[in-house]
Amino acid sequence: MALDRKLKMGMIGGGIGAFIGDVHRKASRLDGGIDLVAGAFDINPRKSKQQGRELLLDPKRVYGTYEQMIERELKLPDGERVDFVAITTPNNWHFPIARDFLNAGFHVMCEKPMTFNVKEARDLVKIVKESRKVFGLMHNYTGYPMVKLARDMVRAGDLGKIRKIVVQYPQGWLATAIENTGQMQAAWRTDPKQSGGAGSMGDIGTHAENLSEYITGLKIKEVCADLTIFVKGRKLDDDGNVLLRFNNGARGVLHASQVSIGEENNLAIWIYGENKGLEWHQEHPNYLYVKEPDGPVQKWCRGNCYVGAKSPAAGRATRLPSGHPEAFFEAFANNYLNFADTIRAKLTRTRPDPLALDFPDVKDGLRGMLFIETVLASAKSKKKWIPFKK
Repeated sequence: MALDRKLKMGMIGGGIGAFIGDVHRKASRLDGGIDLVAGAFDINPRKSKQQGRELLLDPKRVYGTYEQMIERELKLPDGERVDFVAITTPNNWHFPIARDFLNAGFHVMCEKPMTFNVKEARDLVKIVKESRKVFGLMHNYTGYPMVKLARDMVRAGDLGKIRKIVVQYPQGWLATAIENTGQMQAAWRTDPKQSGGAGSMGDIGTHAENLSEYITGLKIKEVCADLTIFVKGRKLDDDGNVLLRFNNGARGVLHASQVSIGEENNLAIWIYGENKGLEWHQEHPNYLYVKEPDGPVQKWCRGNCYVGAKSPAAGRATRLPSGHPEAFFEAFANNYLNFADTIRAKLTRTRPDPLALDFPDVKDGLRGMLFIETVLASAKSKKKWIPFKK
């Protein structure tokens, strides 16, 4: 039985001047199955109302606080109240908002990193399980078709046993102390009270960690980390280099930096197995490079039939024919599409398409928080290797 209406979305955060909240709004509606109908967009009620007016929402459903939003939305009948909320606030608010909405019976999509610390992450895993609600974590890079193709090549055994993983995420936008100039995005990301214990490692290093585990199916077992604060007066790391050991014996290198001048969003990954290697670049996301010991490098191009034939997940995530680039917004939209189809299955008490379950969840969020905690511990320790906690 199909759901005969669009899903209704609410948003927490994403107010005036916010970047990622606006991306969520646009991407969630790309496939036409979700409508944004309510929100508490700013900690300042006046600014929340202003954002609601700009989005042409019903003023009665633009709230001053998220607690008020829960209370009033619950008074609406099923089918009129929001089905889920997207949390796009600074990190310190993720856990209490997710906890309260889940406990109130709403599904949740949350920005990463999932929580402020590991304790909150462990608590949220339990809350999601007990609530029986759908929880999605927006590691958007998993939504790219060629990332899914890479994952399915690894799962099919095309590369053989994985030996080496190199993953990077350099940026240059925090090479100076722009957080002191009123730049809102920089201000909260460099504030330990809002961002948590890590800077660049929490903001973009977790994307690199997640990508390495998503594609390979492996788990990071131990790390040896070096974190640095290069910009004078900054309180959180703006550069980091991490050696990795994976649970199958593979070795890895991860580096994340926000002071690499000239770099934009140069997330990239190289995976080397016994038989083949893979290479993918986020700034050129429609191509996956496959390398063999004795032969030319293959360039697999998104949108061609052979991609969908090899990876149904990549085919599902592809909207345009080859040669028409798909990128950042579409990757977000792919995670929203799968997340929303899983909610629809819940609402109609049907079994979701297995391909619809392909989006990051609360367990991935816990992995990310364990990564941050372990990297921070390693950077402070004199020991060479620090293991992940169970």
